[in-house]
Amino acid sequence: MKKAENKIRLVGRREYVDFPELKLFSVEGKIDTGAYTSSLHCKNISLENKSGTSFLVFETEAGKHEFKDFFRKRIKNSFGEMEERYVIKTPIKIGRKTILTTISLSDRENMRYPVLIGRRLLKGKFLIDVSKIHTGGVRMTKAINDYI
Repeated sequence: MKKAENKIRLVGRREYVDFPELKLFSVEGKIDTGAYTSSLHCKNISLENKSGTSFLVFETEAGKHEFKDFFRKRIKNSFGEMEERYVIKTPIKIGRKTILTTISLSDRENMRYPVLIGRRLLKGKFLIDVSKIHTGGVRMTKAINDYI
């Protein structure tokens, strides 16, 4: 097996993920190759000005968070409509793999899963087996040996 292939991990259609910087752990996320950008459920998303600097402020299950570095992006929602969302860069952990990635902030209250993992995060790092859930991002060598 090639060295690059050994770095690819197997995930199922749903995985538990951590956002260490946000103090969010074991949050169930849906793997969604139809979505380009990943998304996190947040509430009370607003901008606050402190000493001439804009901060993005939002709430998660873990509490209130402030980000100095953020941007806005037009993203197609689940209904196919374009909407403007705030996007932050934060580490996400799937199994043993931690990746610094961009996450759009959205009120996902009416959605089944609070986290959506899009293909931008998945590309080149994970292979998806839709027949599985909660694999923890096992190494491909282990996954292949389990099938044999």
